[in-house]
Amino acid sequence: MNAGIVFLVLAYVMSQFYRAFLAVMAPALGADIGAGPEDLAFASGMWFLVFAAMQIPVGEALDRIGPRRTASVLFALGGGGGAAVFAMATSPVHINIAMMLIGVGCSPVLMASYYIFARSYSPAVFATLAGVTLGIGTIGNIGSALPLTFALDWFGWRGTMWVLSAASLFIAVMAAVWVRDPAQVQTSVKGTVLDLLRMPVLWPILLMMMVNYVPVAGLRGLWVGPYLDEVFSASAETIGVVTLIMSFAMVAGNFLYGPMDRLIPSRKAIVLGGNLIGVAVIGMLFVFAGHSIVLSTVLLAAVGLSGASFVVIIAHAKTFFPDHLTGRGVTLLNLFGMGGTGLVQSVSGKVYAIADSGSGPVLAYQWLFSFFGLCLLFGCVAYAFSKDGKNIR
Repeated sequence: MNAGIVFLVLAYVMSQFYRAFLAVMAPALGADIGAGPEDLAFASGMWFLVFAAMQIPVGEALDRIGPRRTASVLFALGGGGGAAVFAMATSPVHINIAMMLIGVGCSPVLMASYYIFARSYSPAVFATLAGVTLGIGTIGNIGSALPLTFALDWFGWRGTMWVLSAASLFIAVMAAVWVRDPAQVQTSVKGTVLDLLRMPVLWPILLMMMVNYVPVAGLRGLWVGPYLDEVFSASAETIGVVTLIMSFAMVAGNFLYGPMDRLIPSRKAIVLGGNLIGVAVIGMLFVFAGHSIVLSTVLLAAVGLSGASFVVIIAHAKTFFPDHLTGRGVTLLNLFGMGGTGLVQSVSGKVYAIADSGSGPVLAYQWLFSFFGLCLLFGCVAYAFSKDGKNIR
């Protein structure tokens, strides 16, 4: 990895942090500015929805002006600026605005790396490089777990956000200096994202992508903290430890799925098998929701491990992309992935609120787990009709 890729990966570390830190921030935000679980679910959903909406202009920008300017400018304005707005928040509305800005800033960083990998490296190693990038990036999830609880104790949540704002600005400037754009594709063929949407071979893959990240993002990014607090009366330190364990499982999953793409001759089998395991684990989490914090921790880690098939889904779809639509293709997948996650994340707050009306916390979270599990099962059924892409080209 050259210096440019290193700083794009560091930006992705920050992206992973920003999408998951509300779970640990929740008690402090609730006590200080009155932001409850439903407010934070909406704010988290807005992050994903704005992130998803940005994928269309990001894809255009990657193909037209390259990853250097696309990633560095947006991450500086959105990541650095959004964290600063968060640090000054005095109401849940301000948290929503901040998370939307941060979503804009984080939207290009992973796809900028993937664009460089797709254009500059052999297709055979794309999934491995993408998996390594995801694995390293998931350090951000680790940072948003137990280490964040220490930062909150030392600096408070506002001071922590100011540090994050400064770190985001520094990474953006370094990316602007060091990232090198691949040579542009020289072709007279024109195209848009609509050309990709007209390809039926991509439809089952897009539906799988739409729900693949839903349980991981929903649980690790938001609901694990309130769940452990309300069902098991867990302390902030315990919540930090459990989220840390789940984060490590996600890192392991990212490092496992990439090499599997080179060892197992069917991408479809890798993705479908991994996500069906995820459905089964979520089913167990539903059954044993109030059993013990130890068992719940094991099952949450298993959700994180099995739900890391993102890179193989992208590698599968990429075999069908025309070269001149590579940027639009990877960002279209990201749009479906983050857009689906954002929609479900926003709705999850309503599911929790309805289920929690007098029924007790265990039943409320069983409803929430079943909601996530059914979404993932829907994607698996649709993806079962996909055409395998292992040896297309």
